[in-house]
Amino acid sequence: MYLGIDLGTSELKILLLDDRQRVIAVEHQSLSVSRPQPLWSEQNPLDWWDAVERAMARLKRIHGSRLAAVKGIGLSGQMHGAVLLDRQDRVLRPAILWNDVRAGAQCAMLEERLAESREITGNLAMPGFTAPKLLWVAQHEPDIFSSTAKILLPKDYLRLRLCGEHVSDMSDAAGTLWLDVKKRDWSDAMLGACGLSRVQMPRLIEGCEPGGALRPSLAHEWGMRNDVVVAGGAGDNAASAIGMGAIEDGQAFISLGTSGVFFVANDQYQPNPAQGIHTFCHALPERWHQMAVILSAASCLRWVTQVTNAEDEGALLNEIESIDPKETPQAPIFLPYLSGERTPHNDPRAQGVWFGLTHDTSRAALGYAVIEGVAFALLDGYRALQLAGTHVTTASVVGGGSKSRYWSELLASALQLPLSRHSGNEVSAALGAARLAMLATSADVDAAKICTAPPVTDIIEPNRAIADAMQPRFERFKKLYAALSPMFHG
Repeated sequence: MYLGIDLGTSELKILLLDDRQRVIAVEHQSLSVSRPQPLWSEQNPLDWWDAVERAMARLKRIHGSRLAAVKGIGLSGQMHGAVLLDRQDRVLRPAILWNDVRAGAQCAMLEERLAESREITGNLAMPGFTAPKLLWVAQHEPDIFSSTAKILLPKDYLRLRLCGEHVSDMSDAAGTLWLDVKKRDWSDAMLGACGLSRVQMPRLIEGCEPGGALRPSLAHEWGMRNDVVVAGGAGDNAASAIGMGAIEDGQAFISLGTSGVFFVANDQYQPNPAQGIHTFCHALPERWHQMAVILSAASCLRWVTQVTNAEDEGALLNEIESIDPKETPQAPIFLPYLSGERTPHNDPRAQGVWFGLTHDTSRAALGYAVIEGVAFALLDGYRALQLAGTHVTTASVVGGGSKSRYWSELLASALQLPLSRHSGNEVSAALGAARLAMLATSADVDAAKICTAPPVTDIIEPNRAIADAMQPRFERFKKLYAALSPMFHG
């Protein structure tokens, strides 16, 4: 048996997998985000560990005999978060999350300090990344900065609690802006530009390598063996790729989770920071990947559900689907920048906008505008990937938003790409983490045989009529951001 622990932003999942890759159980624990000031997004790392303990206690009650057979634990987690620890591994402040964009000024500062930063990291300095966050802490919380002995990413804080090791994997570390992504090693120049050194960084391993052993006290508490391996694991998107079988060059998936991601696997290092494309290490050796990232995707649907007082997200989607297709061209245009934006704008101050409201605008029309706006933002990202020389002929769609066939067809039509949906895609990151645990405990296992795509449930082809109706609205979408961008910064 193998465990995959996926630390998301809104919930933690723990998946129990057997050696035939059958999912035995999945436990969920909700998490909340604190936004104490505009542009801020934080969580208490102690809440993450509490969620692990609650989920494991429930797994033990229901599947205790199977926990006793666990050989390995894999980790997946939200990327870029800054967990600051003192010399006794005590948390110094709430973790600053991936969708926290307070560090815009520090991005410019970092690139001014080190002109070759984009060449080293393969990426633009964006506020969501970890390095600018530490520059912000140094400037605004100097006592905390001077007390920081170790800096961990979110999932790696869980590893510390699991096995007492300061370790990270290449895919997650690539999102810090401290990694030389081509060399797969910490960059002393990037660390020095932030007033840091390797001493404060975790040890680096590949995602499929062992990264420690479960503490004996936890093994006893959870009824597990004493030699459970904790694998390197991966950042959430690389872990999802392992779960979806996107490991070979050109294999792609689109995630409609809290954020939105267009992910493409690469067999070579192919950076293109000018287009706002993320270029990171994959979770397997000698592989990389590119991502176009939007900061708000399914979270936009959650927001519009709350703000319009709909019963729930499913009920609002039912309302949206009931709209006469002839009426959608009259719906408002929505800019989904509720947390700023990354690809292609790199604009932390971008804001969400409904444009074109009238007395006749219904809740369903507002909801339609929101899911269409997310599709348009992903189309912006796809075009940036194409400009970077990346070619995709088909992709999988995963995440909570992919449960809606209507939204998936809207996305396929906007992108002009067939999209496949798979069984269990909502737990792809947790599955990927469990698969990395399998690889870490079995040196002779072929990754290509383990990391296969789950069964396809359906393939959604682009709808020409929908695509034709969306095209002029996409042009208005682009013009609207261009027109409003100066106001966002005014």
